[in-house]
Amino acid sequence: MLLAFPCLKTFSRQLASARFMNDIDLKQYIASIPDFPKPGILFYDIGSLMRNADAWQLATARMAHAVGPWQPEQLAAIESRGFLTAAPLATRLGTGIVMLRKPGKLPGETISHSYDLEYGSDTLHIQAGAIKPGQRVVVTDDMLATGGTLAASIALLRKAGANVVGASVMMELTALRGREKIDVPVHALLSYDD
Repeated sequence: MLLAFPCLKTFSRQLASARFMNDIDLKQYIASIPDFPKPGILFYDIGSLMRNADAWQLATARMAHAVGPWQPEQLAAIESRGFLTAAPLATRLGTGIVMLRKPGKLPGETISHSYDLEYGSDTLHIQAGAIKPGQRVVVTDDMLATGGTLAASIALLRKAGANVVGASVMMELTALRGREKIDVPVHALLSYDD
């Protein structure tokens, strides 16, 4: 059963009910695409959830409800799909957003952190001065898989002076055990075992 609300006002009233927030299974809005981006991979497409305004509102409300008690002052969004989750969360939580980006994407002085991937390495950057020393930060991304990018993001934020209080992701692939690399609380909106 797909959500359909005649107006946002009605949806907002229903969203206020804790029971309603927990009754809808958001996995029904995630398209599973076999053999993408290569054979043998099952891709979970958050785009199909985001296309449904009511489901997207519910998803971001649930994420904000989980992250709110951590009292973040900033959200740190990992390029690029972390930007998609950070924007509505920041609006709901009343925080700012800092971007964690690949080399050459941020103007001015940056702080960087390099990390190893399965077949190579990568680097993330944050603008120098984007985080105040000790500022409470929650990292956001679309997916927690092996945990390498999320762990590197936390290391970068700490190098920039942040107090990283948690991480929030849309989906977690639990079989890959990426959470074991993360030393802060992690909230995953949806979990998949396969």
